[in-house]
Amino acid sequence: MDFDYSDEQKMLKEGVERLITERYQFESRKKYLKEEPGYSLAMWAQYADMGLLGLPFEERHGGSGGGAVETMIVMEAFGRGLILEPYLATVVLGGRTVQLAGNEAQRAAILPKIANGSLKLAFAHSEPESRYNLADVSCTAKRDADGWILDGTKSFVAHGDRADKLVVSARIGGDRRGRDGIALFLVDAKAPGVSCRGYPTQDGLRAAEIKLAGVKVGSNDALGDPGKAAAVIERVVDGALAAIAAEAVGAMSAAHEITIDYLKTRKQFGAAIGSFQALQHRAVDLFVQLEQARSMVYFATMSVDDPDPAERSKAISAATVQIRKSGKFIGQQCIQLHGGIGMTLEYKIGHYFKRFTAMESTFGDTDHHLAALARAGGLS
Repeated sequence: MDFDYSDEQKMLKEGVERLITERYQFESRKKYLKEEPGYSLAMWAQYADMGLLGLPFEERHGGSGGGAVETMIVMEAFGRGLILEPYLATVVLGGRTVQLAGNEAQRAAILPKIANGSLKLAFAHSEPESRYNLADVSCTAKRDADGWILDGTKSFVAHGDRADKLVVSARIGGDRRGRDGIALFLVDAKAPGVSCRGYPTQDGLRAAEIKLAGVKVGSNDALGDPGKAAAVIERVVDGALAAIAAEAVGAMSAAHEITIDYLKTRKQFGAAIGSFQALQHRAVDLFVQLEQARSMVYFATMSVDDPDPAERSKAISAATVQIRKSGKFIGQQCIQLHGGIGMTLEYKIGHYFKRFTAMESTFGDTDHHLAALARAGGLS
């Protein structure tokens, strides 16, 4: 299999990596954190100007027709910079849902605005008692004369407090944990009955608890065929997990490079600590874990568009297990190799570990995906 990038993909990689190197240094990130949204509006506009926000969408919707590989390239670069902006929430989750489930009118109304940076989405699916079961939806949608009325609570909605519109899952029928009977709706974040409590997460990003109390939406706000949204949700989440895996590899790569540089410059007993054989062995272990994770990211990326949902899910779960294990190992080892400075907020290595830790609970932890892979009979 050929893993070489095309000329266009190489240009994308060079462009986005240069942007992150020049505009997303650690000190710059600290400044972005203090801006009112919790991230940089100027960087968001820059992403739009570079075409990154419309990357996965068709040209007629303001995009460039990119696929999973292009998303991987962008997310890996973003992982190196520990970006704060809601790219995953708006483009990978919200935009992808509209792209897959929306009709042509909905795509034409929403996707170009995402691409030009004027509209931000949040994927409001997880609930307080759903754990990692994507079919566990207790938020309800009931028919009324003009459309639907939504009631329920959504938890840990990534960048939900900064979104203009919410993509909300709700049950119109079936058992609470049944795959049948789930629908998706576009909801204005400022609509009557929508209340939002935003908060910062440990990795510097934003999330929200969102309550819907008698929220009215029109019939034309339903995405796809109401009651049959489970397959779309699973596909969107699988794509998001592949994107998060790519982000994790970018963060691991940066953490590894920072640590190796530290071993070369930190001196003890009159010599650079990187000259000590025991630490050299640990540095090799870091590299092995990083390359294992990178290989699994390629595997997950190539599986995102697999027409067989069972095979796709197995590949994504397998990659997620390896990514989570590698991230934990690399994060812990990098901090330990830095010694006391690795524990301080003023030094960046700990912030990479915080991001790895936050990723661990996003759409299923390591044990959840390992169990799912075992139930499916493994990759073989």
